[in-house]
Amino acid sequence: MHLPSRIVLAASIARLVDAAALSTVTLDYGTFTGVTNTTSAIIYFRGIRYADPPVGALRWRTAVSPPTSKLGNVTAADFGAACIATTQPAVTSSTSEDCLFGNVYVPIATTARSALPVLVYFHGGGFESGSSNGFAPENIIQPSTKPLIFVTFNYRLGQFGFLGGTPVHDNGTLNAGLLDQKAALVWVQKYIREFGGDPKRVTIWGESAGAGSTMFHLVGDGGANGNVLFHQAMESFGDSPSLSFLPHYNDAFTENLFTQFAGLAGCSGTAAEIMTCLRAAPTNTLALAGSQTLANRTSSFYPFAPIADGSFIKDRPVEAFRSGKFARIPVLFGSNTNEGAHWCAGLPNPAANTANPNANETTVYNCIQGQFSTFTPASFQTALGLYPLADYNNSFDAQGQQMYGEMRYICSAVMITGAAQNFGLKAYQYHWDNPTLSSDHGADLNAFFDGSRTFDDADQALVDAMRSYFTSFVTSGAPVAGANSTEWASSKDLNGSPRILLHPGNIALENVTDALSARCAFWHGLSSEINT
Repeated sequence: MHLPSRIVLAASIARLVDAAALSTVTLDYGTFTGVTNTTSAIIYFRGIRYADPPVGALRWRTAVSPPTSKLGNVTAADFGAACIATTQPAVTSSTSEDCLFGNVYVPIATTARSALPVLVYFHGGGFESGSSNGFAPENIIQPSTKPLIFVTFNYRLGQFGFLGGTPVHDNGTLNAGLLDQKAALVWVQKYIREFGGDPKRVTIWGESAGAGSTMFHLVGDGGANGNVLFHQAMESFGDSPSLSFLPHYNDAFTENLFTQFAGLAGCSGTAAEIMTCLRAAPTNTLALAGSQTLANRTSSFYPFAPIADGSFIKDRPVEAFRSGKFARIPVLFGSNTNEGAHWCAGLPNPAANTANPNANETTVYNCIQGQFSTFTPASFQTALGLYPLADYNNSFDAQGQQMYGEMRYICSAVMITGAAQNFGLKAYQYHWDNPTLSSDHGADLNAFFDGSRTFDDADQALVDAMRSYFTSFVTSGAPVAGANSTEWASSKDLNGSPRILLHPGNIALENVTDALSARCAFWHGLSSEINT
């Protein structure tokens, strides 16, 4: 039956009005007007404050979210300030302690009743740098066969977000940066309906430290947040979750880092006096103290990072995934072939820099031990048997690269997908291998966040497939890429096999090799020694 044209027209106008109205969203603490772009077909809400400024008395405390002040009418056209990076000796025009902002990107035809799936992205940067502002939504939203909402958030970094030690434990909040992320996820649950999203279909995603963040949220609060704050988890291509050194808040490493930072900030006395001093210090004093602390750690990449706090992180990841103390949700994780490339070759300390012409076995050990301070020489000797120098053309640099890449990144994806399937969950693992776009850590993020870059035919086909796989996982719970693409089967064993090989001209299923499985088992067997 055909409806009268006037009814059809009226319905069309109503839909347009409804969609247009979504460019302005009213929350209980403010009304936000986004930027509607008819060319990209996206409404951009940038710089939405999701918590009070974490300054002064709120330093090293749980984020106060939602904001307590009424913000009135806000033009959400510009990004909020990025959080201060540990490398910064001073605040810049684009950074601030007042940095807890998010960005919400909505398909232009969305209405308040659309109930779209939501993809929340946490940026990388070793928990010491980075910002949500550089991750544009076009190559997420536009290729998706079903509409979705893309959301990004800033979180406190370095000494502002991950300062440990007994004084912080006793008079503050440990892992404030991770708890910023948790506050952001609570914000999504409370408000995403107003943007046309479905709070019951939230997928968390991240790259590098952001991927590590998704892992910590899987095990955070003993896994209780799964199906409450999020319902699926995936890790960005190329950067598997960072299985970093996770000392306890009062271990020697953490206490020494706190003491060094506080001293450089000019704070001394009792624990309470030091915290009072730090909370009263000018922002630039804390920025400079953080950068000086980092400069003194010449064998370490990211000393300020998550710690075992006994509260949010009750169990370290390896033990949590072994015992089943993680969120019971579908997962998608993976890694790049050359995850470990260039890390050890970039350290300032020549004794730990494997590109040093005089590098030897001790140099390789110093690099690994610089990231995992409790790694023993005896365990390193065992590792040498699993990574014979002859397998790496007698290059200590290549040997160290493979050790570090597997222990921190590659084996993490193997572990998480294997554990998920072991507990009856859908789990998907990938292996990015690309000789043209690079197979190093993070290289394949170009598939999503490199604007309108043109690829050669083979890479374009790969990029198209990847975008389809990942967005379909968000919208339907299974990664698919069209009738002519390889079917990505879920994992079937404790190694997360089969995994999908993402190679230009060759997208195919493969199994984790026995050799890689043995090396991963070795590293995970050291979890109590190296605090992973």
